[in-house]
Amino acid sequence: MIAWAGTAQRYWHTLRYLRPVQFYARAGHRWLRPRVDASPPPGLRPADAPVHPWARRAPSMTGPDTFEFLGVSGELGSLGWSGPARELLWRYNQHYFDDLNARDAASRDAWHQALIERWIRDNPPARGCGWDPYPTSLRIVNWIKRAHTGRPLTDAATHSLAVQARWLSRRIEHHLLGNHLFANAKALVFAGLHFGGPEGDRWRDTGWRLVGRELAEQVLPDGGHFERSPMYHALALEDVLDLINLSAACRGALTAPQARLVASLPATARAMLGWLRTMCHPDREISFFNDAAIGIAPSPDELADYAARLLGEDPAADGRRAGLVADAAARRPAATVLADSGYVRIDTRDASLLLDVAPVGPDYLPGHAHADTLSFELSLSGRRVLVNSGTSCYGSGPERSRQRGTAAHNTVVVADADSSEVWGGFRVARRARPHGVSVSDDGDAVVVTGSHDGYHRLPGHPTHTRTWTIGPGSVRVDDEVDRPELPATARFHLHPEVRLEPATDARTGTGVLPDGRCFDWAVEFGRASVEASSWHPRFGSSEPGRCLVVALVDGRSRLVLRWSPDDGGAGRD
Repeated sequence: MIAWAGTAQRYWHTLRYLRPVQFYARAGHRWLRPRVDASPPPGLRPADAPVHPWARRAPSMTGPDTFEFLGVSGELGSLGWSGPARELLWRYNQHYFDDLNARDAASRDAWHQALIERWIRDNPPARGCGWDPYPTSLRIVNWIKRAHTGRPLTDAATHSLAVQARWLSRRIEHHLLGNHLFANAKALVFAGLHFGGPEGDRWRDTGWRLVGRELAEQVLPDGGHFERSPMYHALALEDVLDLINLSAACRGALTAPQARLVASLPATARAMLGWLRTMCHPDREISFFNDAAIGIAPSPDELADYAARLLGEDPAADGRRAGLVADAAARRPAATVLADSGYVRIDTRDASLLLDVAPVGPDYLPGHAHADTLSFELSLSGRRVLVNSGTSCYGSGPERSRQRGTAAHNTVVVADADSSEVWGGFRVARRARPHGVSVSDDGDAVVVTGSHDGYHRLPGHPTHTRTWTIGPGSVRVDDEVDRPELPATARFHLHPEVRLEPATDARTGTGVLPDGRCFDWAVEFGRASVEASSWHPRFGSSEPGRCLVVALVDGRSRLVLRWSPDDGGAGRD
């Protein structure tokens, strides 16, 4: 009875945040199957201008029928297009056709043409996971991108593309919303700009209507994507840039209201690019908050170059404005506050910190959330030192749950509970809400304070409060849990390349970066220990590391990191 009550409570706290459309649209998506319309395709619209080169990813085809997705290789001849031999996300990647527009794609054009023909032959309409709306959306876009870069589709592929667009237009993912719905909308815009006639007009109009509505919902005033994942933000930025690119090439196909919407997209793209730069480490790759991994979206630099091609701007200048190109003479800390999305960046001459004082995501769409409230990441001398878990897998297994859990992040665990009740792969029941967030600067140090209520479901309704104090050559992290009778630990995960030298006592020690530079750590309040940890910078990868664990004493702990700021980096004489 107790277990049943707990399950019922978890479902209640998960479902009560959903929007009505997510209930009735899910029922319709599950039970209503539209008929396949295999009638001839509408005519193609003539382009007004060539497209700019698209953003490039790393190639995923390693041979005519071999692939590498998510760090796992496979051969089409032995694996086919579906089945349990690979997880669903790997299967989805088979159907995306990202390699059509990856780096050096033209050199693999014969492979691509044969693969398209094979896909059409092996995947009849509406059968298999390749016809799910999300992979269908990405495939439509990739085939059309190819067609607009001097590699036209065959008649058979053009016919298949029209059948896919018709199917998608009846399978829009209103039940999922978020990035899935935006991918559907983008694909319909692409189909509607590629094909003409009344049918193409319907796809175009439906797609732009959804794009306009979802941009207002999904892009926050500070430029951040509302799911608070740097990886999904980068994907959303690519979507906006792609819409700018194809619309410029097909501007004669736009209605007047659509042209006005397109005219607003460059400002959106600039804001999103600024947010992405702010959320990157000095190594110019993304930070790991919520679901995030390197290599899924185009790199931030690739997206900046793409934006420069489309918008005619110098991406390096944007980087300087965003504070990512450090002024060598600037030694005092400087804060960049992303107030709407809930992140704070602090830069000193030799350190960069990214602080999470954000909600886990939109209440009705927390599927990519981690229980990481009040976590942070730190780079010294351009190298990552403190890292959150990252993401190596999806699905609903124990490793997915562990990576989403609070203990895999640089924050405080109370009574072995997660700050937000992440469960089932992509679900969240009760979730932490930050409050009391403040950022102050006295000229010598930046102080950031925040609390959250994620542990209020525990006995005594404890609140976790964290204060970061960042000055030249030091970071101090003070944690407090206002119910000291509950066990609590602050966890600080070190990048795998950071080596810990033997401590002189249980409360102090030294960390060594790969270039030999050092920082000292001291636990001024609390009990310290070191545990094994792991970091997952890419899907399919796991790198061993170490975690400094500080047990709170009387509800308090303090960790101080110090380094010499005078040698141009995190070093000691």
